[in-house]
Amino acid sequence: MEASTKGVECPHCHRSNATGASRCASCDSWLGPVDATMTNVPVGPHWSRATKAQATFDNLVGSLQVGSVLGDRYEILKLLGEGGMGAVYKARDTELDRFVALKVIRPELAGNASILQRFKQELILARKITHRNIIRIFDLGVADGLRFITMEFVEGQDLASRIEERQKYTPEEAVKILRQVCAALEAAHAEGVVHRDLKPQNIMLDASGRVCVMDFGLARSMEATGMTQAGTVMGTPAYMSPEQAKGMPADERSDLYSLAIIFYQMLTGEVPFKADTAFASMLLRTQGPPPILREPTIPEALNDLILKALAVDPQNRYQSAALMGQDLQDWQEGVLAKAIVTPPMAMMAESKVKKWISLAVTGAVILMAGGYGIDRWLSRPSAPAAPMTVIIADFNNHTGDTVFSGTLESTLKLAMEGATFISAYDRTKIRDLGLKAISGTLDESAAQSIAVSQGLNVVVSGSLDHRGTAYQLSLRAIQAVTGKIIASADETASGKDQVLFAVIKLATTLRKALGDSTSESAQRFAMETLTAASLEAVHEYAVALDALSSGKNAEALHDFSQAVDLDPNFGLAYAGMASASHNLGRQQDAEKYIKQAITHIDHMTERERFRTRAFLHLLTGDQQKCVDDYSTLLARYTSDTGAYNNMAVCLTQLRNMPKALEEVRRAVAILPKRATYHVNLSLYSSYDGDFQTAAKEAAAVLKLNSSYATGFLALAFSSLGQDQLTQAAEAYHKLEKFSASDAATGLADLAVYEGRFGDAVAILQKGAADDVAARRPDAAADKFALLAYTRLLRQQKGPALEAATSALDLSKAVKTRFVAAQTFVAAGENAKAQGLAAGLSSEPQIEPQAYAKLIEGEANLKNAAGNQAIKNQAIKLFIEANGLLDTWMGHFDLGRAYLETGAFTEADAEFGKCLKRRGETLALFLDEVPTYSYFPPVYYYQGRAREGMKSPGFADSYRKYLSIRGKSGEDELLTEVRRRADQ
Repeated sequence: MEASTKGVECPHCHRSNATGASRCASCDSWLGPVDATMTNVPVGPHWSRATKAQATFDNLVGSLQVGSVLGDRYEILKLLGEGGMGAVYKARDTELDRFVALKVIRPELAGNASILQRFKQELILARKITHRNIIRIFDLGVADGLRFITMEFVEGQDLASRIEERQKYTPEEAVKILRQVCAALEAAHAEGVVHRDLKPQNIMLDASGRVCVMDFGLARSMEATGMTQAGTVMGTPAYMSPEQAKGMPADERSDLYSLAIIFYQMLTGEVPFKADTAFASMLLRTQGPPPILREPTIPEALNDLILKALAVDPQNRYQSAALMGQDLQDWQEGVLAKAIVTPPMAMMAESKVKKWISLAVTGAVILMAGGYGIDRWLSRPSAPAAPMTVIIADFNNHTGDTVFSGTLESTLKLAMEGATFISAYDRTKIRDLGLKAISGTLDESAAQSIAVSQGLNVVVSGSLDHRGTAYQLSLRAIQAVTGKIIASADETASGKDQVLFAVIKLATTLRKALGDSTSESAQRFAMETLTAASLEAVHEYAVALDALSSGKNAEALHDFSQAVDLDPNFGLAYAGMASASHNLGRQQDAEKYIKQAITHIDHMTERERFRTRAFLHLLTGDQQKCVDDYSTLLARYTSDTGAYNNMAVCLTQLRNMPKALEEVRRAVAILPKRATYHVNLSLYSSYDGDFQTAAKEAAAVLKLNSSYATGFLALAFSSLGQDQLTQAAEAYHKLEKFSASDAATGLADLAVYEGRFGDAVAILQKGAADDVAARRPDAAADKFALLAYTRLLRQQKGPALEAATSALDLSKAVKTRFVAAQTFVAAGENAKAQGLAAGLSSEPQIEPQAYAKLIEGEANLKNAAGNQAIKNQAIKLFIEANGLLDTWMGHFDLGRAYLETGAFTEADAEFGKCLKRRGETLALFLDEVPTYSYFPPVYYYQGRAREGMKSPGFADSYRKYLSIRGKSGEDELLTEVRRRADQ
């Protein structure tokens, strides 16, 4: 007999249970008690308890006892609970030796073909999302009469349980968690996946502070079916958006509404919109925001942030997770300078309220089934402005004062790019269009000619005149193709120190004429910190930009430092120093300067703050944060081609080639004549194994700019991928004219690939000496690292150790430490290798952590001496490394480990992956430093694996190895390979 729950307070949303139902009407949590006849009561919190109606399902999953194995692969370890979709277990994937969460789908869902097809479609979308803050879905499988989903297992606790334990979070603690949820939503929304049922139960927290969101896309699978069973309501009532409450389609902004409710609950200990019934609660949220948070411990800015996200009309909310996350980040960093615009407080018109009440009462079944079409009064978001490209001609400076030369154009560019849809180019950015630096005056006529040839939209020109003690400025904007005047404006500056402010005012007028709706006050406020710098400092900055754009990086570094001397708070100048140092190959200096830029980030425009943060993560190797920051930038500044390009760079480092190619193609679509974007498209196509496209794009690069050094490198890579070694060598020799250092690395790598080790040693020793003399430490370190690898191939352990040590003396880059550690392991210096591994594993980024596990696995494999347990530990470490970052080297090492244990089939599978992904070996660290010499051994090890499998064609792999390195006669492996091939 079941006891009454009437009057019981829900422990999760703290509503009183007025109806006596076993579930909370607001948040759907179980209120108990449990009928004595119930079975299979789960142990995890916030999963619905089993009922008699679940008997059929219970019988099906009853065989999944702890210790049983599903589908000869998944060992059941623990029942975590049950939900609307089915039962969830902790399991061990015995094939990959990793823990997974295994969700068995209810038969009423799995048995319906349309539902199952929808599940599959949603899972295909959800599987595309690879983000550290999202629980990864692995597969949809079927075994033993059960359909199930496997996903990443996170050892931790859901946010609902944490809130129940703590009641309230401090603002700082809540923001730290919510920022990670925003990052997860941003990644999912970018792939077209909307959660639709975001709630604390779907947010997991582990012991390290990592926050993970789960069940993306699954709610929508049930939404389309009209399911009405318990647990399948579209959106848990307590966290529903107004549009969900009215049965309307939910988009990204619905997730943000739910997230704001969670934020409110974390800060106050309760959910908003209290009412006696779910319908009454949902009605309240269609009428306006909740009461303003009045606790003195909650900052006003966070109150405004919540109110904005809880706007009834989605148009008045944050339009993306990136924008909401940016405000959270700015608040956390103390740089949230602007007031958050909260939604209007007016209630809905009475007639609409009554209309909705009537529909709600008569259409309850439709509402709970997620039906559409009820009272569609919410407006859809307006389409973002199309990207607009603007070229800025040189001002006609009639004052004779050279301090204005270049200064006004660079300031105008920054001001124009405050508009989210504008990308502006002055003479310092002409090279961004694939053009040579302009000599002479870039007047309006010349600028218009460039605009027409490059497909740019608008030309802006201006003049500056002296009028006594005052200055007269004039600007005009014309359509590039027609020459028609779009807008013109004049402004008077009372003195020299007011000229930059006058430029900002004029930019405001032009932006408005071009379609920018940002208020004038907001535009000027955004630029005040920049124009607070001295005119002289801004001039030096403009001169430095000119040098940087012309490839004169040493001059640019000097000029940027001059700007910093004049104004130590000039953040953009520090960022320029980082760019120049990066271009000079001085990565350690680049990191130092970008970190200095960050300390002066409050002296930058909003767009430049975004760029600087993202560039920091790009330089320091935090690739996921790099992607996150550039995504945030692009959510607001949709025309920023540089952001698309740089985000693609970071995506390649995450080994997400399809997404990287997609982003760089967006940059090409906006600026089709930009050589840099085409060269990256070529390189990434090679890494992805599409060598024909790579060759086509490399040719396009050299057609746009015949002296583009990286174009020759891209051409070499595409030739290597097509086994055109002579053409690759020719490309490297052509590269010598523009970058002798890069050409030397490429030619040495080609020599090692072909087994000409002596030639490679000579090239590398000379090239490293030249780099050291030219103060290119990182380039020299790359050559010493390749030299160490070459020495090992010749069985010269002493010289290999010497070369690895030289590399470490020059650079502490992650890849240098990794390659040096590999050399130490091979040469028997385990203590040194372990020291480097420990340092890499302690870093916050996933790449060094993955490399640390590869080093540890390599050490185990090297020192196993027939000990099977140690070899198995090596396999485990390699699998864990691949789980962190899916690298080519990780699969190569795993294949060798399987081979050592006699697991020939598994080894062959890993070497097959290496062959399929051979494009990545062109530059193992995807930084355009050639490493194709690491590829030939795959054929040797594949031959051994297939020989072990007794495959009839195993000798073909050995013959392929001989075709590459057999001619040189310097390879120690040749005797063994020939013997094996002749068996």
